[in-house]
Amino acid sequence: MDWKEYYHSHMATAAEAVGRIRSGDRVVLEHACGEPVYLVDKLVENAAAYRDVEIVHMVAMGKGAYCLPENAGHFRHNSLFVGSSTRRAVESGQGDFTPCFFFEIPRLFHTTLPVDVAMVSVTPPDGEGRVSLGVSCDYTLAAVKAAKTVIAQVNPAMPYTYGGTRLPVEDIDVFVEHEQPILELPQGRIGDVERAIGQNCAALIPDGATLQLGIGAIPDAVLLFLKDKKDLGIHSEMFSDGVVELAEAGVITNAKKTLKPGKFVVTFLMGTKRLYDFVNNNPDVEMQPVDYVNDPFVIARNDKLISINSCVQMDLMGQAASESVGLKQISGTGGQVDFVRGASASKGGVSIMAFPSTAAKGAVSKIVPFLDHGSAVTTCRCDVDYAVTEYGTAHLKGETLRTRARNLIAIAHPDFRAPLVEEFEKRFHCAF
Repeated sequence: MDWKEYYHSHMATAAEAVGRIRSGDRVVLEHACGEPVYLVDKLVENAAAYRDVEIVHMVAMGKGAYCLPENAGHFRHNSLFVGSSTRRAVESGQGDFTPCFFFEIPRLFHTTLPVDVAMVSVTPPDGEGRVSLGVSCDYTLAAVKAAKTVIAQVNPAMPYTYGGTRLPVEDIDVFVEHEQPILELPQGRIGDVERAIGQNCAALIPDGATLQLGIGAIPDAVLLFLKDKKDLGIHSEMFSDGVVELAEAGVITNAKKTLKPGKFVVTFLMGTKRLYDFVNNNPDVEMQPVDYVNDPFVIARNDKLISINSCVQMDLMGQAASESVGLKQISGTGGQVDFVRGASASKGGVSIMAFPSTAAKGAVSKIVPFLDHGSAVTTCRCDVDYAVTEYGTAHLKGETLRTRARNLIAIAHPDFRAPLVEEFEKRFHCAF
């Protein structure tokens, strides 16, 4: 069958498409800003037709209406990374959280999380009968390959990206045409604290380094201080608008990369229209599945790989709690450990844990004697290389417990150093 004939014969209305979902199905949504918002809205509108439909995804950028109390019994959310619209459901017991490394999620779709339905957002077909998953390859490609039924929102606003995002139309069972703006992530507010952290991180980044950047004001602040660097590269689970600015300025060239030189290697994208316009039909941006991009052994093939992540708390041993406050799950493991370990194995690589010294508007220290009771250790003490706050840089890798505690206290907020010193002297039986 000609691809055009296949495409047109598999078109449907949104109501017809979500009508193919059955009670008890596991539905995997395209990740983050790639969420097929129109289809999800129609799914929620049809809630009365379902019992116990499981909604699985990582970062939720849409409304998350399936998590509202009135939809209990119709939908149950299984979060792989808790977000603002899904946090209450997980905390209340209406939803669940599944701990996992980002790069291992595709494997779960063939083991403990078999997929009944994948709901994705794609571009219109190109001249070869291929659509692109646009801003999300990550686990989304694996979900499409594993699902019994694939429902796609065909959105002309979705940027056409290359790499593992391109699919023949025959891989999709139902097409629903509907144009709407792609979800956006505005740039974070960069204040004095973030600028100081960014400057401290930038001092650890040499010319020719390949970067992994997370989400938020701190990674954006780091980029502000890289404008005098040369030939930086990108191998990251995601990047945002700040990378575009440095690429257009000639700072990020990818020329010195030891793996896929000349290419921005990424598994998903979150940003504004500026980012989406940059990646649209840009063959230099290569999007690949997360079990490639985030595989620590693949990451390590990049010399001078610098990973920059953050945490909620760090104790005096260097353990990083990055996803929970006590027993309250606030985010997820994501790709932090994938890149920390990949950077550690990279020739000349460095992993950085960057965070403000305080939280709650300065009321509490993020460097603590002990993690809050029940907090999950995301990155263990043996993995952390450098910790960075606005007060400086602490080297931890290979240091004794005594030395790393000293180094961490030195970059804690001055208002909280006295109790940390008291704990140090009690713990190590010596003067600080």
